[in-house]
Amino acid sequence: MFSDGVFRGLIGRTRNRWEGCVHIMEGYLPVGHAAGWFAVSAPFVAVGAVRLRRILLEQAETKMMLAAAGAFTFVMSALKMPSVTGSCSHPTGTGLGAILFGPAVMAVLGTIVLLFQALLLAHGGLTTLGANVFSMAVVGPWVSWSVWRLATKLGVASSIAVFCAAMLGDLSTYATTSVQLALAYPDSSSGFLGAVVKFGGIFAVTQIPLAIAEGLLTVVTINALRASPDVLGEVRGLIGEPKR
Repeated sequence: MFSDGVFRGLIGRTRNRWEGCVHIMEGYLPVGHAAGWFAVSAPFVAVGAVRLRRILLEQAETKMMLAAAGAFTFVMSALKMPSVTGSCSHPTGTGLGAILFGPAVMAVLGTIVLLFQALLLAHGGLTTLGANVFSMAVVGPWVSWSVWRLATKLGVASSIAVFCAAMLGDLSTYATTSVQLALAYPDSSSGFLGAVVKFGGIFAVTQIPLAIAEGLLTVVTINALRASPDVLGEVRGLIGEPKR
């Protein structure tokens, strides 16, 4: 069970061991949970690989934009900001790629980003890769794409749609990670729901401003792409109905 003492200990050691709320550290999840999240994430990555291959075959000119979307995610999610709780928070950067190419592709790009961060930056882990992929490369992009698609259908101004998509995708990633950790370590007195509140509360103060900042930066990036018709024309996801 997840006691208050363990919870306080977690907060105290996050600065050295748990590199951010999205990236669950190496070995932190029980074996069963780690394996389960691998199993849940795998189908999304497999479908994304098929979708990515199709894009590369049909739109070979988008290779640079795909690489840029992956680089954007890598840089944004590697920017660790100190949290008032003594831990750290960071943006995710997956909203941009979800809007441009759809959430399926971001499952693949996000997995690559998380793998490189685990191997090169000790940011996250290999045993927890499945859980990290599900929160940041699956849930976040799907929320961003869904918000973008709904806002587009409702005729919402494009900049507002992009902002909401990126911001809510960021926040949903952190909410998912809180649920994952709470499932593994329910609170001894308040159970699963109490643990969700506690884990989410660690980062809420800093993550909300970061999500807003990510939304604004994504709007600026999209507007910069719109200013270059040749570049934007390579990505059909921004023209008409967003694609999965």
